[in-house]
Amino acid sequence: MELVPGNSLITKTPEEGRALAVLLARHSIHAIQPDVEVLKAGRLKYSKEPDSLIAAAQVVALEFATIAAANNYWH
Repeated sequence: MELVPGNSLITKTPEEGRALAVLLARHSIHAIQPDVEVLKAGRLKYSKEPDSLIAAAQVVALEFATIAAANNYWH
């Protein structure tokens, strides 16, 4: 699995950067837990837990901050 698609964090727009952040977060989770059935089973639990959803959002936010910095905040 390619953890950083195209081996680059450079995107044309912040919207593309946000999409890449979500993709990177998903790839990281899949790399940590490669068993798809275990991942699917876990979704039923964490999708209803506010703390788990906030933690997932924090991972995406961290990825997006990294991508934004790599893109010089699209200036």
